[in-house]
Parts: sequence; structure tokens; C-alpha cells
Amino acid sequence: MATLLGPADFVDMPWKNGGGTTRELYRQPVEGDLELRVSMARVGQSGPFSFFPGIDRTLMLVDGDGFELEMAGERRRMTEPFVPLHFNGETAVDCRLLGGACLDFNVMAARHWGRAETAVHRLAPGQRYRSEHPRARLLYRHADVPELWVLAPGEALALAAGEQAEVLVEITLYPLDGA
Repeated sequence: MATLLGPADFVDMPWKNGGGTTRELYRQPVEGDLELRVSMARVGQSGPFSFFPGIDRTLMLVDGDGFELEMAGERRRMTEPFVPLHFNGETAVDCRLLGGACLDFNVMAARHWGRAETAVHRLAPGQRYRSEHPRARLLYRHADVPELWVLAPGEALALAAGEQAEVLVEITLYPLDGA
């Protein structure tokens, strides 16, 4: 049966570079070297991203005016919510806010562990979504009270949007050990 995690299960922690705070929604393993992490961060000031060598990252704006990232000599503007940007954790990234503070969503997977693939689903009011896959997954529902489901391989979960449109982020897990 799918495991539901909510705000009481999430953990706040300082950024690796000391520039802010992250709310960790899910981490594998809970302690020790990072293999897989899903988190949200409030970005309140411009500055460099933390380095995460050996980690593949997916970043999405959730709320706010957005930001411009300078990475490997290129500039990427992120102004539309829930549009994924994939990059390596060892890439030097400098972030410039385009307005006030922003909230972002992050998926980080260590290459020695495997990979995580994200898909964003936008549900109209009352629309249903069924998550079904032979692989393990995480399903994040962005709402006033955020929720994260942990689904075992082959497990199915059906969700319906309420009276307002909702965003679901489905993260399919591809660990190298097949677990």
C-alpha cells in the first residue's frame, strides 16, 4: 500500500553552502550519503548553488517571479512553474532572482545509485490521474498542504483534483541495484 508523507514527515535543513534552507520531502537513505532526495527550497537571495559532485539534479520553479541561472557560460531563465531543468550537481550555477523570493522543487539522484525521471501532470478541477508503473515511484501533489506518496514497484494510486487545478510531479525511480 502506498505510503503517504506530509508536513509532519518533512525535515528542514540548512543549504550545503549556508545560503538558505531546504525542506526535505524524501531522502534515501535517511542518514548517510545522499542517494536520492526530493526537496523544496525557499530562495530568498541571489547567489551560487551548492556543489553536489556525482549527483544529477532536476529543478523546477514552484512559486515566485523566477530566477535566471548562469551555468557553463549559458543563461537559463526559469519563470514558468513546474517546467523541469536537468543538470549535473558539479556544474557551477549562479542564481539571480528576477523579483522577490521564489520557491523551487528539486530532485537529486546520485549516479552511483541510479537515476530519477520526472513527469509533471496538470489536472483540471475534478480530473483524475492514475499512477501505474512497474517501477517504484514518488508522487508529489502540490497543494495548500503538500503530500508525497511512496509507491512500491507495480503499485497503483488514483488521485483526483479538487475544486481547483492541481499539479502532480511523478518521479520514477531507476536504481542500479534493481531495488
